[in-house]
Amino acid sequence: MSIPPTSALSRRNFLAATAAVPTALMLGSLTGNAIAATAPGAGAAPAKKKYPIGIELYAVRGELVKDLPKTLQTVAKIGYEVVEFYAPYFAWKIPYAKQVKTIMDDCGLRCLSTHNHLASFTPGQEAMAHAIELNQILGTKTLVMSSAPRGTNTAEAWKRLAGDLAKATALLLPHGLSAGFHNHASEWAKVEGDTRIMDLLAANTPKEFVLQFDVGTCVEAGADPVAWIKANPGRIQSVHLKDWAPGTRAEEKGYRVLFGEGVTPWKEIFAAVEAVGGVEFYLMEQEGSRYPEFETAERCLATWKKMRA
Repeated sequence: MSIPPTSALSRRNFLAATAAVPTALMLGSLTGNAIAATAPGAGAAPAKKKYPIGIELYAVRGELVKDLPKTLQTVAKIGYEVVEFYAPYFAWKIPYAKQVKTIMDDCGLRCLSTHNHLASFTPGQEAMAHAIELNQILGTKTLVMSSAPRGTNTAEAWKRLAGDLAKATALLLPHGLSAGFHNHASEWAKVEGDTRIMDLLAANTPKEFVLQFDVGTCVEAGADPVAWIKANPGRIQSVHLKDWAPGTRAEEKGYRVLFGEGVTPWKEIFAAVEAVGGVEFYLMEQEGSRYPEFETAERCLATWKKMRA
């Protein structure tokens, strides 16, 4: 198999460079402004921005475990352009990561973000150096924390975590990467007066820190998704297209509804995140449905295309 060259950094050099974590955050936007457009020619209408549609591979986790190359090839054939690997990818060795990148290149897929645990954001540790090397090989832009460590349940604990993620952001930026956080329903709870966990996290991280927006969990928690987007301009680089509807698992409700079948105000969300939020790509996510994984992915994408036509 032909392996493309990579600019992954030396792990030894990284560990030496991060022995002392800088306190000042580096400036410069990673996400950019999603609504910036090329100036149209004389008399021409501005081109409509195209947002790549991807899939969080947790949505096809059963198939991924059985056959990763076939899973990547299948989601590409269905029509997805981007994939997001979740935490188990961290166990890959460097040669295997290069093989995965070659497979993605062959079927026209890109990986723009990965889901990670705390170790990937801990300066001076082997784990962070390994995460950087893997993500550089994959061509990733953002290391997203998939969930907060256990015990992060007070305002003080969340502020400490935000501070750690801010430091990680400063260290990742020189390597062409940024850090981010993936929200859950529990993080819309108030933790300090009227301040919600997500508000606290946003206020204590730099503008380069990505607030990856899982829409379904926000809707389930009763929070206003459009208000959240407008309150955090330019920081929502990616959106998880998870839907939700009230009801039980036996009724195939909750997160088991397909994209477009729930109560989520998708039209308003798309308008807000593209005009204000700074979205660069979308990711379909499904925790399980009444259909097999690949069929679920195909049906959800078909609905997306109809919505965006």
